[in-house]
Amino acid sequence: MNKILVTGSKGQLGSEIIELSVTYPNYNFVFTDLEKLDVTNHSAVAAFIESNNINVIINCAAFTAVDKAESEPVLSDSINHLAVANFAQIAKDKNIKLIHISTDYVFDGINYKPYIEKDVPNPKSVYGLTKLNGEQAMKQINPSNSIIIRTSWVYSKFGNNFVKTMLRLAETRDEISVVSDQIGSPTNAADLANTILNILPKINNQTVEVFHYSNLGVASWYDFAKAIFEITNITIKVNAIETIQYPTPANRPYYSLLNKSKIMEKYNIDALHWRDSLQRCMKNIK
Repeated sequence: MNKILVTGSKGQLGSEIIELSVTYPNYNFVFTDLEKLDVTNHSAVAAFIESNNINVIINCAAFTAVDKAESEPVLSDSINHLAVANFAQIAKDKNIKLIHISTDYVFDGINYKPYIEKDVPNPKSVYGLTKLNGEQAMKQINPSNSIIIRTSWVYSKFGNNFVKTMLRLAETRDEISVVSDQIGSPTNAADLANTILNILPKINNQTVEVFHYSNLGVASWYDFAKAIFEITNITIKVNAIETIQYPTPANRPYYSLLNKSKIMEKYNIDALHWRDSLQRCMKNIK
């Protein structure tokens, strides 16, 4: 039986894995967060994995406050980079499977075609840089049976996310403005969680492999917002604006659509279109 450590269990992806865990009786899960386990402390992590007989790590722990990372680069790096190096070294030493979650923000967003795994990263934010540093540390240490999954625009019924923000704003406003010149694909965390648990037994590689995963289709944040209100029958005026009209501390990639062909073909995955998956999620949120 797989004894699986899931870090960052209070986040969106971790919460979805918790909910799904009951449908995987052959897996034995151990869920932690930063309060229970300091992932930046190598000796603490090693001792925890040893005492709990862990043989699979799913690392969902991350500093995901993109704008806050600009003013807290050390903290962002400790969680997004140094903690990943800890897990990679321990996974290598103990021959443990490691699945690490990364982001489309490792790219600069000027490609204007869906990014494949071999495209050269060039992050434009502290968050993106620290996530890339985590990827590179993992590749350098190179534990076998380990993969990196880059994803984008994650939302779910749990935690704070774009969907929740739009619904909250609609409670007090008749009109909102949303950026229309940033392009990507939303990802329902429930779909990503299910994909991870499905492919887990099939992971068998000697060097760290990178995969891209999101829901299918293309959207701007404006498209995403409009779809949220259409599905929920909320009447609100949504204005399309350019990024320059909504400045933020961190730079966002203008185009960060991920090509999912590699993971879909290798593991025989059927991904949902983002609108269909959003509709499913909205039923649960309501």
